[in-house]
Amino acid sequence: MSNLPFRPALRPTAAPWADRIAESLAGGACHHEAPPQAAVCGSTARARLIDLDPQLHCSVIGTCLSTAELRRLMRKFMDVDDANDLEVHHEAVRMVSQHAGLGRALHKTLEQQHGSAVQRFGRARDTDALIALWEEALRQGEVPGAYWAVLTHRRVTPALRQRVFGDVHMLSHLVGAANRADIRRLVALEQENAELRNRVERQQERLTGIGEERDRALAERDQQACELVGMRSALARGAQEEARHRETAAEVAALSAAVAAQTRRREQAEGAALAAGADAQRLEQELARLHACVAELAHELAAAETQLREMASGADAAGSTLSRLLRGQRVLYVGGRPSSNPAIRDLVLRHGGEYQRHDGGIEDRKGLLASAAAWATLVVFPVDCIDHDSALALKRMCMRQGTRFVALRSAGVASFANGVSALEAAEMRAGLPAMHLCPKHG
Repeated sequence: MSNLPFRPALRPTAAPWADRIAESLAGGACHHEAPPQAAVCGSTARARLIDLDPQLHCSVIGTCLSTAELRRLMRKFMDVDDANDLEVHHEAVRMVSQHAGLGRALHKTLEQQHGSAVQRFGRARDTDALIALWEEALRQGEVPGAYWAVLTHRRVTPALRQRVFGDVHMLSHLVGAANRADIRRLVALEQENAELRNRVERQQERLTGIGEERDRALAERDQQACELVGMRSALARGAQEEARHRETAAEVAALSAAVAAQTRRREQAEGAALAAGADAQRLEQELARLHACVAELAHELAAAETQLREMASGADAAGSTLSRLLRGQRVLYVGGRPSSNPAIRDLVLRHGGEYQRHDGGIEDRKGLLASAAAWATLVVFPVDCIDHDSALALKRMCMRQGTRFVALRSAGVASFANGVSALEAAEMRAGLPAMHLCPKHG
C-alpha cells in the first residue's frame, strides 16, 4: 500500500522511541512545581488545552484521559501498534503544542468526557467556590474531571493552579506507595499460597489413598452385586413363566367376557333399532293424522270466519253456500253439547232449513232415532259427543235409506259449518250424495 491509513507524527529527527523518552525524562517533564501561567489566566472565557502551558499537558493527558482513549485518538496521527502506553503518552504531550488538529481532538474529547464536571465547576463565581468544589472532588475520588474543569476555569488563579497541580502530583506518589504496599502483600500472599498448595497436595495424597480403598470396596461390592443379579435373573425367569401362564388365562377370560359383552350390546342395539323403527312409524302416522287435523281446523276456521263476516256485515244469507245447502233441508243433529246446540239450530233455521235434535240416547230413547233418521234429508253427528253404537247405527240407516250424512270432527259451530260446506265439493267430485267422513274416526 502506498498510502498509510494514519497521519505520521511530525518528527524533527529519526531518533528511536527510547531516545526521545529519555530526553523527555531528563528535561524534567514531571516536575513538582507548576509551570508559569499563560496569558489566558485573566481572560473571561474558559481556557483550551492548547492555551495551557505546555508543561501542564503531561499531567492533563495522563490524569484526564485513559490509555485506551488516548490510543484511539493518537491512531489518527501516528502508528500506535508498535508503541507501548508510555511512548504513546510522551508523543501526545510532544505533539499537542505542535499539531493543531491533535490539540483540537484532545480538547473535544476532554470536554465530552468531563462535561458534567465542567458544568458543575462552571457555576462557581470565585476562587473560594472553586477550592470547595476541588476539595470535595478529592474526597470523592473524582479527580480527572475536576482537574480539567479547574485548570480551564475562567476564574482560576495561578495559586489555585499551583495547588491542584501539587495535589495531583502527590496523588501519583501515593499511588506508587500503594502499589509498593500491594507488592509486599502480594509476596506474602504468594508465600501463603505456596504453603496452602503444599497442604492441599498432602490432603490430595491422603484422598488418593482413601479413593483407592474405596475403589477396591466398590469392586468387591460390584462383584457381589453381579452374583446377586444372576440369582435374581433366575428367579425372575421363573416368575415370568408363571406370569405368562396367568396372563394367558386372564386374556382368554377377558376375550370371553368381551365377546359376551359385545353380543349383549348387539342384541340391545337390534332391540333399540326395532323399537326406534316402530316409534318412527307411529310418529309418522301421528304426524299424518295431525296434518289432517290441522287442515280440518283450517277449514273450520275459514267457515267460522265466513259466518262471522256475514253476521257482521248484515248481508242477506240467502246467497251463501250454507243457504244453498240447507234451504229446504230437514237436518237431524244427533249428539252434541248443550252449549253449542242452540247456535247450530239458529244457523240451520237462519239459512232456511228445518232442525231436529236427538241426544243419541242419553235422555231421548234410541228407538226414536230410526224414525228421526227417516224424516231427515241430512244427518249430522259429532264423533266426539256420540256413543259408538249410535254412530254405527246412523251410518247403516243412512246408507240403507240413501240419506246424506256428515260425521263432524267436534260438536262446535265451526265444525258444523265446515262439514256442511264440504258436501257441495264432495258431490261435485263423486256425482253422488256425499258421505263426509271425519279424518279422525273415518
